[in-house]
Amino acid sequence: MESKAIIAILFIIFGVVVLAYSGITYTTPRETVSFFGLLIETREAHYIPPIAGVISLLAGIVLLLIKPRAI
Repeated sequence: MESKAIIAILFIIFGVVVLAYSGITYTTPRETVSFFGLLIETREAHYIPPIAGVISLLAGIVLLLIKPRAI
């Protein structure tokens, strides 16, 4: 399989997953804060909006439909 087709399929899968969940929220760990001997772990929340899923889905479809140019 061509690398272009693999990337297109990954874009389509990502787009469908984001649209199926109406956006994806995930957290990443941040720094640990020491407060009077207690270690407090902080986290940062990130959100992938559904419009990113639509754009990814359309990009994957376009990549699959575009034919390579002859050089």
